[in-house]
Amino acid sequence: MTNHLYYGDNLAVLRDSIADASVDLIYLDPPFNSNASYNVLFRSPTGDQSAAQIEAFDDTWHWGDEAETAFQDVRRSGHTDAATMLEAMRSFLGTNDMMAYLAMMAVRLIELHRVLKPTGSLYLHCDPTASHYLKILLDAVFDPRNFRNEIVWKRTFAHGDPKNKFGDVTDKIFFYVKSDKAIFSPQFKAIPAERINEIYKSADPDGRRWQSVTLRSPSPRPNLHYSYLAGTSIFDRLRCSLAGSTA
Repeated sequence: MTNHLYYGDNLAVLRDSIADASVDLIYLDPPFNSNASYNVLFRSPTGDQSAAQIEAFDDTWHWGDEAETAFQDVRRSGHTDAATMLEAMRSFLGTNDMMAYLAMMAVRLIELHRVLKPTGSLYLHCDPTASHYLKILLDAVFDPRNFRNEIVWKRTFAHGDPKNKFGDVTDKIFFYVKSDKAIFSPQFKAIPAERINEIYKSADPDGRRWQSVTLRSPSPRPNLHYSYLAGTSIFDRLRCSLAGSTA
């Protein structure tokens, strides 16, 4: 479905309005369980806040009926790996705020996996507060073989306030695909025209430019030394073998 903007709980929207294998690309930037207030997300189309929605949303950060429901939904989902992983997390973490957050995320990740096309991709943006747990959940839902990248991006400049640690200046984006049929378009940056001759100093008769580079490693390791022409003897033996068979 295109050109639609949904308002409300994304879990309900996913379940009620989004068909299986119908989405090409998913980018999600969920709250990070960082004790910040996200109530502004739940303003109504008229600009008014819904007290009921805000209260329900705040409850997702603490273990209670909402978190227990999400946890049981995962167990009943039929997604064995996700259920097993979430149960293991609960055994380790207990029923605390972090576990409530993970249960809320797990039930949604299962639905996101369902609606994604086999050719589709998912990008999940998070910070270090729970990124290590979310990575494990994503592995359970999408399969570790479908993990592609952990993208680290610098979101701000260094702060002057770190006292007993380094500054928190980066976030994570986890990139997963639905299957090995996923479409990925490599990104390229054009070389400025004025630098082409500088970088590619040599040219073929047809004008195609190229550069000569060394094959030597800048820091060679003894266990990674190979003979450059080792394949010659193989081809020689193959040629002799073929010659013998025709004789």
